[in-house]
Amino acid sequence: MLVDQARITVIGGSGGNGCMSFRREKYVPYGGPDGGPGGDGGSVYLIADPSLKALNAFRFNVRFAARRGRHGEGSNRAGRNGEDLKLKVPPGTVVFDEDGRLIADLKTDGDRVRVAAGGRGGRGNTSFKSSTHQAPRECEPGQPGEERQLTLELKLIADVGLVGFPNAGKSTLISRISAARPKIADYPFTTLEPHLGVVDLGDFRSLVVADIPGLIEGAHQGTGLGVKFLKHIERTRVLVHLVDVSEGSGREPVRDLDTINGELLGFSGELAAKPQIVAANKVDALSDPARLRALSDHCAAAGIPFVAISAVTGEGVGALLEKLWTMTGKAPVNTHAAHG
Repeated sequence: MLVDQARITVIGGSGGNGCMSFRREKYVPYGGPDGGPGGDGGSVYLIADPSLKALNAFRFNVRFAARRGRHGEGSNRAGRNGEDLKLKVPPGTVVFDEDGRLIADLKTDGDRVRVAAGGRGGRGNTSFKSSTHQAPRECEPGQPGEERQLTLELKLIADVGLVGFPNAGKSTLISRISAARPKIADYPFTTLEPHLGVVDLGDFRSLVVADIPGLIEGAHQGTGLGVKFLKHIERTRVLVHLVDVSEGSGREPVRDLDTINGELLGFSGELAAKPQIVAANKVDALSDPARLRALSDHCAAAGIPFVAISAVTGEGVGALLEKLWTMTGKAPVNTHAAHG
């Protein structure tokens, strides 16, 4: 199960208390104050780690606290600082505060952000000594660490996003062109979570492709599963719109294309404006060529690149990948990080 959203509480460690102490040594009749300061509390950091692919670590553990600072001691010994807490998250994690304000967008390996500061350690009585106040009995308590409620959202980072109706063949295609192995079957919503696949085109060329669960009409308003995953294609450079042109779908290919594009526009104008290529799938099961022709003509009129393929037999898949390589090289990287 891919966990792509989590709500957590992070707490910085409290600072240690300052110490009130006086020197008590033989042959030192006028021992002065020697209370040391408390250590600072540890802070909480989020760090992007590419070994992680989801937010599953935050599914059940939702409260994270750094270590507190040690108290100060006599002989002017300062307390040890509390250890920072470093929480690893997958690249592509967007961090929001409890009011929905963006804190950070951790896109690449090693990106980090401090999300809860540790408290400052209190001063010991040595710090209060002066020429007129030579035996201070004051010391300070440590300050509490910062506590915050955060929302973490994962937006997969991929070059290409596959979109289309359920059973359009997205899972079959990604399993053919990459090592990804999503569950494949002939019923709606086979794919219940996004999948990433790395495509090797040879000559040291590769693409990362995201298979997004099938969309249906009304998805941007919450119908079906699609709206939950649309955020995962906000970062992609190019969209591949897979359309089932076979008679087995029971739908018209042109209407399928327009419906899904309408859902993309309803979710985000920026998403709908992404470069797109239409892949007419299941040509191996097509009996009426007029269905394929109508879709091809519709794409030509709209200026959308078009290729006919069969994800099952591999027909046209090589041409599709070469077109994608060219298109992704021209498309800009999307840094959009809106709360989705």
